[in-house]
Amino acid sequence: MILPILFLGALIAAWTWAGLEIASPARRPLQDYHREFLDHPSGHGVKITAFRLSDQTPCLLMEPAPDGSLGKRGQVIREQLHGQSVPLANAGSILGNVVLVHGRNGRKEDYLLIGERLCAVGFRCLLADMPAHGDHPVKVVTFGLREAYIPGLLLKEAAAKFGFSPQPAGLLGMSMGGAVAIHAAAQPDAFWKTLVVISSFDRLDLTLENNVKRRVGQWLAALWLGGAEQVYQWRTGIPIAEIRSDLPASRLSLPVLMCHGTADRVVPMDSGLRLFASLNAKIEKQWLEVPGADHHNVLITDFPIYATIARWMLEHVASPASPGSSQSR
Repeated sequence: MILPILFLGALIAAWTWAGLEIASPARRPLQDYHREFLDHPSGHGVKITAFRLSDQTPCLLMEPAPDGSLGKRGQVIREQLHGQSVPLANAGSILGNVVLVHGRNGRKEDYLLIGERLCAVGFRCLLADMPAHGDHPVKVVTFGLREAYIPGLLLKEAAAKFGFSPQPAGLLGMSMGGAVAIHAAAQPDAFWKTLVVISSFDRLDLTLENNVKRRVGQWLAALWLGGAEQVYQWRTGIPIAEIRSDLPASRLSLPVLMCHGTADRVVPMDSGLRLFASLNAKIEKQWLEVPGADHHNVLITDFPIYATIARWMLEHVASPASPGSSQSR
């Protein structure tokens, strides 16, 4: 009698932990490289300003250094694009805006290195902590269902606060951030010129099922998921089966670039391919595979993914102004 009770107790504890971890993942603290970047932004060729939105979302504004100086990553990406004969504005120019949305277990500072590269080729970058991440006051995340308004609010309020034009603007998100970005781009009043999605999923329930099966097998996975999904719904009020990116993706009418690692086990490439297939066949879209990359290193392999992303943004977001011109700051 004791063993069944212990098993049931352990199962309930596992369900509770799993459901709460999905809804409120452990918050990643600032890392040493974050602090170094924030303390010495000029060494990375950028200027950084911290601020909060009206809903208390913590944000960062990244702009190219006014003197045109570059960090090492900025130098590399400009050299790569020059090698592809991509015309570039003078370093320090601003041709458009890009909002960056981090993934699960991440925080806005994780994208400082991405921002450095995009600033180097002419973009103003805006980063925000998503709910239940970083320093955001909200304690649960719904993978885009309730967060879809944040990228647009970020761009509008930052433009008003710092005196720049919110247009033109692109949107980039990875994993959970990709789901948020898709939902944001599918809003009726969306004004984005393009969307880049990295290693994201079509349906969260299938992604979770794949991860659990890989670890504990099919029978235990079904048992584990059933309880975890109940706890998640109790915590957020939203069934996990309703967290889907393929449905809003099917409504998109802007150009979309999707990138995925071929060895991703967290969000299998099949999930990314299904998401890509859900896009309207009439829009401009591109699928990019990063050879041998898994979910956690897709942005740090030798594959020139940043040059591809920067070129896509330049082609679809950058204003038609001649190289060397810039928006007002």
